[in-house]
Amino acid sequence: MARKDRLIYVPLGGAGEIGMNMYLYGFGPKDAERFILVDVGVTFPDMASTPGVELIMADPSFIQARADRLEAIFITHGHEDHVGALGILWPRLKAPVYARRFTAALAKGKMERSGHDTGAVRQADAWPHVTHAGPFAVGFVPVSHSIPEASCLVIDTPAGRILHSGDFKVDPTPLVGEPFEPATFRAIGDAGVKALVCDSTNVFSEHPGRSEASLAAPITALVRGAEGLVAATTFASNVARLKTLAQAGKAAGREVVVLGRAMNTMLRTAHAAEVLADFPKTIDPLDADGIPRDRLMLLATGSQGERRAATAQLAAGKYMGFELKKGDTFLFSSKTIPGNEVSVARILNQLSEKGVRAIDDSDGRYHVSGHPNRPDLEAMHDLVRARAIVPMHGEHRHLAAHAELAESRGTAAVVAPNGTMLDLAGEAPAVVERIETGRLYLDGSELIGATDGVVRDRIRMAIRGHVAVSVVIDEDGRPLGDVWVQATGLPDDPRLRDGIEGTLEAEIGRVLARARKAEIADDDALEELILRSCSKTCDDAIGKKPVCSVMISRLEA
Repeated sequence: MARKDRLIYVPLGGAGEIGMNMYLYGFGPKDAERFILVDVGVTFPDMASTPGVELIMADPSFIQARADRLEAIFITHGHEDHVGALGILWPRLKAPVYARRFTAALAKGKMERSGHDTGAVRQADAWPHVTHAGPFAVGFVPVSHSIPEASCLVIDTPAGRILHSGDFKVDPTPLVGEPFEPATFRAIGDAGVKALVCDSTNVFSEHPGRSEASLAAPITALVRGAEGLVAATTFASNVARLKTLAQAGKAAGREVVVLGRAMNTMLRTAHAAEVLADFPKTIDPLDADGIPRDRLMLLATGSQGERRAATAQLAAGKYMGFELKKGDTFLFSSKTIPGNEVSVARILNQLSEKGVRAIDDSDGRYHVSGHPNRPDLEAMHDLVRARAIVPMHGEHRHLAAHAELAESRGTAAVVAPNGTMLDLAGEAPAVVERIETGRLYLDGSELIGATDGVVRDRIRMAIRGHVAVSVVIDEDGRPLGDVWVQATGLPDDPRLRDGIEGTLEAEIGRVLARARKAEIADDDALEELILRSCSKTCDDAIGKKPVCSVMISRLEA
């Protein structure tokens, strides 16, 4: 008896969180499905929960174990949370990668920097062209977003059609990139859509989304009215906003300087892919010397408070010869991503201390979102008329609210956070399995698991401090010489005559002198004895119980 084909959807990242987008689709009998993967993104660490980590990405173990059945990887657009992990994770997947021209150029850059064959990245044309990958026919449908050539994906299968929205907004005048075309989505819906897997980021915003074109007038007025030097930051990938900012600078008679590697790279790629026309001429930072401050406008990376980016360095001091002064203006033409509020606030305060007029997006005048608000989601639902809505790209509360919205308007919906396997082949989506998902950390140049303990140990040492203890045991099984202690990240009490290190050395020495021979002879017992002594002594002396590392050296007879 032939086994029944399934059309499965499994979010591995990006559903129940914002960032790390990675979505898996499969078709075929259970345990014999052929797969495609949509997006391979990252999110960024913070010092509180992931100190020292470079990047965070979804763990692809589930599809990695089935990589021989992975037909292709499709990248919806060039934002880091959708393409940022491609070069890192591709060796585990080794499937052809499809993207539109601009996104493909960014993806090839990721592959090249990681030392992989850029030929694995293949340029795809826009809808109605389709790319065949096993039982799937996938089309890139142009849509407006805060980066050029963003696309929804039409995924046609023998069991029916899925529309994967990617990131989108309902914007008829995006300035850079393609507009949202209602007729296109109505026609896609006319063919019948089993499920709309849809962006949920702005489901709580009740007003219709605003067009990118609406920013030109207020930004131009702000720059025209500013005295002294003007600087602005936004997402490096938002080339439409960069164009609006640069045009505002030119309109005010200012020379425009672009500061920061990411922003310059994005502009070069956009020009090469021919998606950025009429961008004002910029000047090299070295050529700005001698130009009056009131004739300059800087575009700087670092809208999220990144410590090494141009914005943070300008706020703290100087960057490439530029220094902000009292009377200058600094515009944040961007939304602060949740989790980055402290970093951005630090920069705003530093600018305030310099006497710089710092303007953020608290009143919404100088930034518009690249995601659909609630009325825009309703418009997409009405155009596509999918049999079911599957919310994605959002925290759990966003997914739940989006599902409630769909159901309130008569459409079935299912909340499917990471690891939820849905079968979309039937009349309604059905949860058929839950798989284990997780995160990987790029820590230096190594990929480690979030549960490996490396970052946990780093956090423990950051909170509690660290003590290293070294003891030498002679041939007769007795301590030789004095105990050696080095403490890191611990306060010293001035009442301790020999400091915390001397106090520990003396106390551990006394404990060893009283220890039984059997305890000295056994490394595990000796280590436990020293650990207890270290913890109690520090707790009594300074109120801390540090992480303690013990090194035991034994001399052989």
